Amino acid sequence: MLAQHTWLEHISLLQSHIYEFSSLPSTQLYALEMIKSNTLMPPFCIWARHQSDAIGSRGNRWEEVPNAMTFSFALTLASLPKDLKIQSASIFFGVIMCEFLRSLGSQTWLKYPNDLYIGEGKIGGILTQKIHNTLICGIGINLHSPQHSKYPTLEEPISHKIEARAFLEDFFESFNNFVSWKQIFSIYKLEFNKNNTFFFHLDGKQIALENTTLNEDGSLNINGHKIYSLR
Repeated sequence: MLAQHTWLEHISLLQSHIYEFSSLPSTQLYALEMIKSNTLMPPFCIWARHQSDAIGSRGNRWEEVPNAMTFSFALTLASLPKDLKIQSASIFFGVIMCEFLRSLGSQTWLKYPNDLYIGEGKIGGILTQKIHNTLICGIGINLHSPQHSKYPTLEEPISHKIEARAFLEDFFESFNNFVSWKQIFSIYKLEFNKNNTFFFHLDGKQIALENTTLNEDGSLNINGHKIYSLR
């Protein structure tokens, strides 16, 4: 049976349960297997210096880049803020990551519902999934590298200062500043208009985000219909 820890207790436990790997096919799939096999109990974080077969949105493969920050963490559903709908978990953790990166000097923003952008370029993404009584959140961020990459990356000065374990510990520490979905929504609603030139994928179709409104629970209002992200 999973121990029932509060949100703030989970933060401390996450910081002390970071498992490092030189290489994995996917940190999210590894975390998923650890949960299924009862090998690890949440909270924990899986961090790999290299991923060979990472998962992207809508089942796509996340393209490999020369240098990246890739990790997945697991939390019990019971520990999450009570006002957070699980369908909006990617937005919740995406905004926290953006706020953390901004504290380092980045201009990162969250494209609805789970992409990390700087300007018009995608530098990373968030993918969440629920298994049993656990939420797994995977995050990938492209870092600047001397090697050529065709993909946008986190700003060069910030990328070069990142020490992975300290980055993770500080990121998890920043959770202390966000104890409710209401806080996250109050931040995200102010910059949701940055999405106006982009599209949202729904049932294989592209929906212009400028034709939507963001509801208070993180869902979108599209022609009077409430639509949740399932990422």
